[in-house]
Amino acid sequence: MSHSSYGRMWAAAQGALENLLEDEYPTTQPHPQKDRHQVFQTLATFYLRYLKIFRALEEVYDQIVHPQKRSVVRQVLQGVMGRLVELKNEMVELEYSEFHYFDDILQDFKMTPEDLEVPIPRYFVRERIRALKEREKMLTHILTSGGHQENSTATVQAMSVERAVWLLQVSERARQGRLRAHFMKKIRQEEQRLQMDSSSIVDPDLAATCIQKVWRGYRDRKRVNKERLEEMIFLGMIPAQHPTPSPAHLRAQQLKGSRHRVQEEHEVEYQKALVSIKESVQTVDGPDIKETLQEQIRQWFIECRDATGKFPDFPSAEDGGSASIFAQKTPEQVAAELAAKEEEREKKKKLKAEKDKKGNDRKEKKKEKKGKMKGKKGKGDPEEEEQGWKMTPSNFLPTVVEGAKLYKEVWHNRDEKQNFLQRFDPQLVREEKRLEVEEELRVQVDELMRQELKNLKLVVDREKGKKKKKGKKSSKKKKKKGRKTGKKKKKKEKDLTADRSIESLYEELVLEGFIIRPMNVKLSDYIGEYSYLGTTLRQADIEPMPSLSDIRQLVALYGILPLGSQCVHERGPLIRSLLLAGPAGVGKKMLVHALCTETGANLFNLSPTALAGKYPGKSGLQYLLHMVFKVARQLQPSVIWIGDAEKTFYKKVPKLEKEMEPKRLKKVLPKVLKSIKPEDRVLLVGTTHRPFDADIKPFCKVYKKIILIPRPDYASRLALWKELLHARGAQLSPKLDLSSLAKVTDGYTQGHIVQAIQTVLSSHRLSQQTKRPFTAVEFIPPLARQDPVYKEEEEAFKAWYSRSPLGKKRARAARASEEEANPKKGKKKGGKIQKKGKDVKGKKKK
Repeated sequence: MSHSSYGRMWAAAQGALENLLEDEYPTTQPHPQKDRHQVFQTLATFYLRYLKIFRALEEVYDQIVHPQKRSVVRQVLQGVMGRLVELKNEMVELEYSEFHYFDDILQDFKMTPEDLEVPIPRYFVRERIRALKEREKMLTHILTSGGHQENSTATVQAMSVERAVWLLQVSERARQGRLRAHFMKKIRQEEQRLQMDSSSIVDPDLAATCIQKVWRGYRDRKRVNKERLEEMIFLGMIPAQHPTPSPAHLRAQQLKGSRHRVQEEHEVEYQKALVSIKESVQTVDGPDIKETLQEQIRQWFIECRDATGKFPDFPSAEDGGSASIFAQKTPEQVAAELAAKEEEREKKKKLKAEKDKKGNDRKEKKKEKKGKMKGKKGKGDPEEEEQGWKMTPSNFLPTVVEGAKLYKEVWHNRDEKQNFLQRFDPQLVREEKRLEVEEELRVQVDELMRQELKNLKLVVDREKGKKKKKGKKSSKKKKKKGRKTGKKKKKKEKDLTADRSIESLYEELVLEGFIIRPMNVKLSDYIGEYSYLGTTLRQADIEPMPSLSDIRQLVALYGILPLGSQCVHERGPLIRSLLLAGPAGVGKKMLVHALCTETGANLFNLSPTALAGKYPGKSGLQYLLHMVFKVARQLQPSVIWIGDAEKTFYKKVPKLEKEMEPKRLKKVLPKVLKSIKPEDRVLLVGTTHRPFDADIKPFCKVYKKIILIPRPDYASRLALWKELLHARGAQLSPKLDLSSLAKVTDGYTQGHIVQAIQTVLSSHRLSQQTKRPFTAVEFIPPLARQDPVYKEEEEAFKAWYSRSPLGKKRARAARASEEEANPKKGKKKGGKIQKKGKDVKGKKKK
């Protein structure tokens, strides 16, 4: 695609965003909504529209070359990302569920379930690729020097003597059989040759007929097989063969890679131009700007003196300095504003003294009001009528609006025909730097003009000048006193490793096994399909199990976007911890590694097995956590992983695990989590396959976001078999019935399927697949040796999740909706309770 194509894509995305912002900021203030279904529809439509815009802007930012355009696109892109996370949070608080289904809205927008996938910005890793490569080199150097080099050799299992003798006998007999077969084949060929020599010459017509018969049979069989294969592929019974990419497709991929190199070159050129143009503006235009500012301020002094009869007070730096003077206001208006501010300050001082006196009176009045309000309930007050759902104010919409405004003013109608190479625009840079230089010089000019104004007042208004000086001194003293009291309250944390560098701490953590190398796995490698029954089950008041597509979306929204973007993490809903719960083999560790790969994050391992026997005692544990979180903050983004997270919050520690001390982190972990601030891109991720073994209250206090990962459904299993077999080099012939395999493996997890494929697809078997294609029966024996996830285990996970804080809220909301739907039941129950109460009172009186 060309520069103009991406320009049109950007314009279309900005147009859609402008329409969306009109809906976000309606002309009339909307009334609070009471219908939960209607509220969810509005939130879901906003979410899907923002998701579509996000996908387009991410593509534009990845491929557009102009450095100034990229800065505008990035500003809007970060705002849209943050707004997506906010809307997801709103939907969770509304429905009390982490999983949502948009089937009706998808149909209205003509979108597919694939459009629900949250795109991961490629710049998260690409802009930090050099730092990541240096970190990888340092990690390998530390591991090799410390003798912790990871061995890629496979582990050798012990074998008994009887097993070894049996294997030798089998291989020897097979060798002898192959030799005997080869010898007999030679004898048969020799006999056939002798027979052909001794036979008479065949009639040419008969020979031609025989050749035609063989050829036509071969040709027709080939044609029928081809037509049958095409029909099966068209019906979706057989997966389509992956064609080799065309030259045009390869050329497009090369162009995308070359665009990234051009982006870097243009960015370097732009950064150099920012410095050089600012220096030229300072040297050429700086003196003129300074003179004009001084003349404007002196003119203001004279105008205020003529209008009010006295010199004005110069605005302080907090009020904006001289910039507030020239905000399209007359000298009389500026003087009136300054006088009003002084009056407000005096009023505040008086109100502080009066508040202490009126405190007791207000408390008594509040008590009286509460008593009156109890009697007035149910009379239809206007406050009660306004109750309902309202959209919470967004932290990201102002940045989105600002970016959209900047695009409309600067880039919407800008002629870029002459700038074919899409280099920076020096005129825009000069205008931007002129404003920066003006602001810097304004600070210097303000100081000079304040002194000049004081001198003028001393000459003209000496008495007034003395009084004002005394007032200012007293106010400064009070401010200083207030600041001192505020500083005393804050306590600084002790730095236990103040004498050590980050490099030494990093090396120690690597050698002790607390920093590990994440696997190179992407979130898209976590294969799973969308659940098409979610909405239907929800409408029937049945809570569906989430699909693997929903899991990918949640990991992207809760983990990847906040870790990858500093803006989203600082201003969005703060997520300090995340729990991935599900049966063994569903891909919890893979998601943790994908989280690190997509964001370029460091991976810290604080699992109970990694902690066993290291840094003993309370002080040792405190020192270790201090090291981990200090390095994690300095080298952010960082992921702190705790495997088998339920062991930290065991109800009762098993005897075999008492020596390991799995509950060491139980008391310290909540305190350490509170120290994670919005500016720290650090995420604690726990994985567990037995969450019901943990004490649920402290467990859920630490892990406030819980993602329940189910076993794969039929559609996901079918996709898994296709992708994994193709990745291992297996040819998917019509004899391999993948649909039956997906049906048979109901209850098996992704780990079970991977293990079965690894067992069957040996190098020897892959070499034979052209002569002997794979069949579904070959995969049954390795699957039969493994235990699937039974229904009882899945029900145990559901029951545990229903006892989590979010599960309890959802259950309460369901009960409330049932009571609203059937009010008669609630009244009858209430009547019975009241009668019982009356009987009890009567008995007491007797």
